[in-house]
Amino acid sequence: MTRTYYIVAVLLVILTLTASLALYPRLPQSIPTHWNIRGEVDGYGDKFWALFLLPCAMALMIVVAGLLPWLSPRRFEVDVFRSTYGFLILLVVALLGYIHGIVIWTAWRGAPNTSRALIAGLFLFFALAGNVLGRVKRNFWMGVRTPWTLASERVWIDTHRLAARLFVATGLVGLATVLVGLPSWTAFALILLASVVPVVYSLVLYKRLAKKGEV
Repeated sequence: MTRTYYIVAVLLVILTLTASLALYPRLPQSIPTHWNIRGEVDGYGDKFWALFLLPCAMALMIVVAGLLPWLSPRRFEVDVFRSTYGFLILLVVALLGYIHGIVIWTAWRGAPNTSRALIAGLFLFFALAGNVLGRVKRNFWMGVRTPWTLASERVWIDTHRLAARLFVATGLVGLATVLVGLPSWTAFALILLASVVPVVYSLVLYKRLAKKGEV
């Protein structure tokens, strides 16, 4: 991770931990931690775990992100796209922090439409991640890592160009579905489509190139 992204990610962890510590005495022992597709609470958790699990996961993500460049083998180094790598790690940390914020706010204020807020945040994550996905180079840690993209630089590049466009489109269309109040299942259908299409495309492209002797 670059220094700026690292600092911002650490600040987010500190912010979430501070909020958890400040609100801990004011919250009930059992708070909502899961919602069904209709936005109804269908799971509760002990407030200690609910308030500190995600901040700890965020901190662990930062630590692991710092180790992965060192663990990367030759020709699959993270260093060749270090800035993009740092930005994507920060996005994941921010998404976890956002989810944690919603959990805390719901437990404290009983905010309505929690599921829509969660889905909106997820779609924003997709749009922002898609905006830089095309810059991700071949590696073992992030991106569309199929046997066919890892085996061919050409397949990796073309697949990630497609995935980048799909992720941005999914994020923007998904946010629109949230704003107009469409059923939640439409959101999950969009995410599934954006996740599956690049995988299938990488296989088809690899086989086509292999038939031509280009891989």
